[in-house]
Amino acid sequence: MTGAAELAAVAGLLADETRAAFCLALLDRRAWTAGELARSAGVARSTASEHLDKLVRGGLLAEERQGRHRYVRLADSSVAALVEQLMSRRAPATKSSSLRVAIADRAMAAARTCYDHLAGTLGVALTDAMADRRLLDRDADLALTAQGVEWLVRELGVDPGALRSRTRPTARACLDWTERRPHLAGAAGAALCTALMEREWVVRVGSSRAVRLTPSGAGALYGLLGIPHE
Repeated sequence: MTGAAELAAVAGLLADETRAAFCLALLDRRAWTAGELARSAGVARSTASEHLDKLVRGGLLAEERQGRHRYVRLADSSVAALVEQLMSRRAPATKSSSLRVAIADRAMAAARTCYDHLAGTLGVALTDAMADRRLLDRDADLALTAQGVEWLVRELGVDPGALRSRTRPTARACLDWTERRPHLAGAAGAALCTALMEREWVVRVGSSRAVRLTPSGAGALYGLLGIPHE
């Protein structure tokens, strides 16, 4: 069957738990060294290098070298979307093995970055609020409306040029793997995330992909979008 071998090859790249762990870590959009990824996955550096070679050859990762250091990152936003979509198909989570893991899981579910846009409960709440105010059109896969463009520029100071891209849609729905509902991705999702983080309405939690809404951010989003806060 045409394409079957290619599909199986891509699936095979992510079928290994270590390679899958690397791709999940790289959803933070940073470039990581082989040593950093090895430590995060609990494998030897030589083992990590072998897996990274396969992911680079398969087109899922891109690499660059600076001196003796090798850095890798997800090839592009489409790879991030693929990983997030596959995560949404995972089996229901089992009980966390420790309190530390449970706390980390809750933080990730509440709010996190998915490559360059916001996901989790916060990401879905932002998307719902924007759709309710006709800033997004749900009937067109979360298309950004003219009113939405105006709102991003006026209220958040987004550069209109940041909403136009030759390589990705202005806006698209990304199925959230914890909420099982869509959050906003695409150029508009990235611009929204950047604007909130530049204002420190949303800040990172340690070195993970988890983020949290600050008190000033909670007040601002309530005023702008009516998103309730405690």
